[in-house]
Amino acid sequence: MSASMSLAATDLVSLADLDQNKVTPGVLGFIVFAVMALAVWGLMKSMNKHMRKVDFKEPADPGTDGHPADTSARRS
Repeated sequence: MSASMSLAATDLVSLADLDQNKVTPGVLGFIVFAVMALAVWGLMKSMNKHMRKVDFKEPADPGTDGHPADTSARRS
């Protein structure tokens, strides 16, 4: 039991040691990520505003009267 306790204590000690050469994103990484998130949010908001202005209805074909063609009548 004491061997497993010493191994557990060794693992805890190694986790407590901080590596001074370790590179982390830090505050600058958070600021860059936040700016990018705000830019994406602004672009999505602008896209939604522009998409609301789009008219998706297609104009009627001038050669037809708006009714679907009856193909069975044409075959006879």
